[in-house]
Amino acid sequence: MKRVGLLGAGSWGTALAITLAKNGHDITLWSALEAEVTLLQTHREHIERLPGIKLPENILVTSDLEMACKDMDIIVFSVASPYVRSTAKQSAAHIKEGQIVVNVAKGIEDDSLKTLSEVLKEELPQAEIAVLSGPSHAEEVSKGIPTTVVVGAEKKETATFIQETFMSQMFRVYTSPDIISIELGGALKNVIALAAGMIDGLGFGDNTKAALVTRGIAEITRLGVAMGGNKETFSGLTGMGDLIVTCTSNHSRNHNAGYLIGKGYSMEDAMKEVKQVVEGVYSAKAALKLAREYQVSMPIVEKVNQVLFEGKLAKEATLELLAREPIAEYKELQWKK
Repeated sequence: MKRVGLLGAGSWGTALAITLAKNGHDITLWSALEAEVTLLQTHREHIERLPGIKLPENILVTSDLEMACKDMDIIVFSVASPYVRSTAKQSAAHIKEGQIVVNVAKGIEDDSLKTLSEVLKEELPQAEIAVLSGPSHAEEVSKGIPTTVVVGAEKKETATFIQETFMSQMFRVYTSPDIISIELGGALKNVIALAAGMIDGLGFGDNTKAALVTRGIAEITRLGVAMGGNKETFSGLTGMGDLIVTCTSNHSRNHNAGYLIGKGYSMEDAMKEVKQVVEGVYSAKAALKLAREYQVSMPIVEKVNQVLFEGKLAKEATLELLAREPIAEYKELQWKK
């Protein structure tokens, strides 16, 4: 049995807490929102986010940050990406030297263009930072539906320790040293998922969605390789796998927000309607800035930004993508004749 503290009691943090509790670990689930803490303590259920899923008895819910960090084998950062830095600052005094910290949020910090593991390393230099990501909707994980993810860490022994902690019959965990690719895949797929939702909102078909997903992973891979990632990782769970599930599922807040935008909603109204943090909106600007910094072509990301922040209609953006100059699918491939 291990002691695990989870910082962030939204749908994903709660689903992971349930998964870890079922593995027999001692779980402390923290939220900064007193109303959320009261709800979970009183009903033992996240009624709005994960209705019908009861918290096991070995989950302690608290608003005491020190309690959630002290003497833990693993601390999981499960707050939404915009709040990772502020939560790290608040918890820093309670995190010991060599503490294993696992980030499970997906995003890029807009101002600094840092990945979330870089943000945590900056705020928690005493800790050992790892990441966990993959195609894993909280709604399904909380129900014990078979799911597979990957954990990335600098040390193999750290990744293996986390793997053993999270692994179960219904929650399979792989390991990888490729942290940058895992994080970029997880963050940038949210931007492509917004576009996928727009396509569905516009009433386009499967052909259009397949093209978007395929060209979307090509864009993500180009940027990831330019930033030092490995091409192979983007064809795996945190690249293509996460992209497929986020672009096609009604559980996806990014897809759902994009769908509303395709129907004519503004970005602000779509986010209000979804009632959760739409992380792709926060990652879209950062993705475009990184594309320009690394001189990588990302036309889908560029059009998503225009729709979100410049008032371009989703249909107009789609037609502009189709009307671009004809090119080869893969420039690296050589003609025999």
